Amino acid sequence: MNLDLVNTLEMMKKYLNIPSPGGYTLNAIIEAKKDFEALGLSVHFTKKGALIATLRGEIDDEQLTISAHMDTLGAMVKEILPNGYLRYHKIGGGAWASIEGENCYVINNKGEKIRGSITFKYAASHIYGQEKANSERNENTMLVRLDEKISSKEDVLKLGINVGDFVVMDPRFEVTPSGFIKSRYIDDKSAIAMVLEICRYFKDNNIMPKYTTNFYISNFEEMGHGLSSAIPEKTKELVAIDIAPVGEAQTSSEYSVSIAAKDRKSVYDFYLRNKLVQIAENSGIDYAVDVFNSYSSDATQAILWGADLKFACLGPGVSATHHYERTHITALENTIKLLIKYMLAK
Repeated sequence: MNLDLVNTLEMMKKYLNIPSPGGYTLNAIIEAKKDFEALGLSVHFTKKGALIATLRGEIDDEQLTISAHMDTLGAMVKEILPNGYLRYHKIGGGAWASIEGENCYVINNKGEKIRGSITFKYAASHIYGQEKANSERNENTMLVRLDEKISSKEDVLKLGINVGDFVVMDPRFEVTPSGFIKSRYIDDKSAIAMVLEICRYFKDNNIMPKYTTNFYISNFEEMGHGLSSAIPEKTKELVAIDIAPVGEAQTSSEYSVSIAAKDRKSVYDFYLRNKLVQIAENSGIDYAVDVFNSYSSDATQAILWGADLKFACLGPGVSATHHYERTHITALENTIKLLIKYMLAK
């Protein structure tokens, strides 16, 4: 299978560099529209701002839908403090301490980016002492420090920053010589890159999937309502691409594709899960089946919103999910191969 993994990584880097915290995904979604159209797919927006790109298959009466979410974690300005620092609300999950020390931008309602960093209120142990420096990180102690000459709330307002503005963290994308990929928001920008590589593969090899396949690029997965009634009505099977947490008590690996059996919201469809397992085994694809504790995907969210279809979830194993994440290029390769084989299957 002639995959272009170099291009996959370039696409991943491209989308990681387009900020898209939940609620601020339009720029990235528009870029995806251009990329899908360049590959010959028909595209349309949902009323909620998601994107659906369709690849024609041999059979059209029944269709597949594969989802990947564009929205990531991030933050939103909650309060401008008298000294010019900002309190923020998290967008999506993640631990408060997971972004301590990270550089960031505040994006105001004009689209202007003001540079800053995430700092702990008592970070200066020379001032507060070691006990306070080691105290709890929470909504009251984690702050945005702006890199501007400011000393008051009024100074911040003059910069055009207001409550409700988005805060985006630097992705810090890196690929090591040994093939490890490190970045914030591998969840789920890796899936966007993999979907585009799948479409390139079908186009460049002049082949069609067995069933017409819709690629649903959702924009509110981290909020818990990524897919909704806009799922194409002919869809018989929905497969969500998402990251698979690697760690204690998990079978997922940074080198394989994981197929979810259950997450926090639901058990996945047993028969579709086994279909994916059989395809992986018959194709010599490195895979794992796993059960996730604090996790949901576009697929289980769609079911809870009333979708009537078979549903599954798969994706690359990722270490330190919702933190500074890491996976290996072979996990992306195995995920892409499994999805291509699935799309070609009867």
